[in-house]
Amino acid sequence: MSRPRLLVLSLGGTITMTASAAGGITPTLGAADLVAAVPGLEAVAEIEARSPLKVGSVSLTPENIAEVAQDIRTAFNAGFDGAVVIQGTDTIEETAFILDLLVRDERPVVVTGAMRGAQQPGADGPANLLSAALVAASDAARGLGTLVVLNDEIHAARFARKAHTALASAFISDTGGPLGLVAEGRARILARVVPPAMPALAAAPGALPPVALIKIAMGDDGRLLRAVPDLGFAGLVIEGAGAGHVPGAIAGAVGEVAARLPVLLASRTLAGPAFERTYGYPGSEIDLIGRGVIPAGLLNGLKARLLLAFALRAGWEPETIRAAIAAYG
Repeated sequence: MSRPRLLVLSLGGTITMTASAAGGITPTLGAADLVAAVPGLEAVAEIEARSPLKVGSVSLTPENIAEVAQDIRTAFNAGFDGAVVIQGTDTIEETAFILDLLVRDERPVVVTGAMRGAQQPGADGPANLLSAALVAASDAARGLGTLVVLNDEIHAARFARKAHTALASAFISDTGGPLGLVAEGRARILARVVPPAMPALAAAPGALPPVALIKIAMGDDGRLLRAVPDLGFAGLVIEGAGAGHVPGAIAGAVGEVAARLPVLLASRTLAGPAFERTYGYPGSEIDLIGRGVIPAGLLNGLKARLLLAFALRAGWEPETIRAAIAAYG
């Protein structure tokens, strides 16, 4: 029986970093180096390794990841059975969500990285890469969209979030929990997510419309909110307190901005949906929705921002955006 074919793309990140003469660790290793360092990986799949970038993941852009999505789509058209994207953990949740939006295919796409550099004691990169390859090559992972695999846990892109700066167990899944785990050399899927019923988003080249992200804090006076339209932003995502609330004193400012550009309302809390019909005081979700704001459902601010940016580039109307958000709920 032939082995699955996997495309492995490395973008940099801690997993690729070694000691620098100037101090600290920096990205130096490529995909081929990482693959060669994992015993037994050759038995999992036939691998084609490429290194489009070598950067810290905070320097990646959505446009970079759109190009990665196009590379994966091209590979799938050429008969590859799955893909693994390697990068830094700082922005894995954003990369995974973009790929979930842009690569609409049954075949698994898995994003992985490491919390420790390649030369550090207990380096977790090789184990994470092996687990990621096992998931990407698994029939059980088909139809789940893009996945995040670290620390032997399998997370759906829509729920995955980095929740710690240091631990190897840094990644969690908000609200839904992990979909499964890797044990005894195979992917064990314990739960499945429903593919989002939404129009396809083209992975076209070019810059995305800029979308601002603002987290609301106690005593916020709204000056950042009011400035957003005149700074050239095409959209805004607000991370409201609790279920999606802002101080009553700035609710009017939110409405003024929503009259000029699309505004999504997410929650700044760590899990759960933005509400739509429970609280009715000034600055509550009912009040803000009445002022033209679109609730972001289960999407956090980071992911709502990305969906809105790609939707605006695609020319989607507000009702299509609402339907797409509902699909991720």
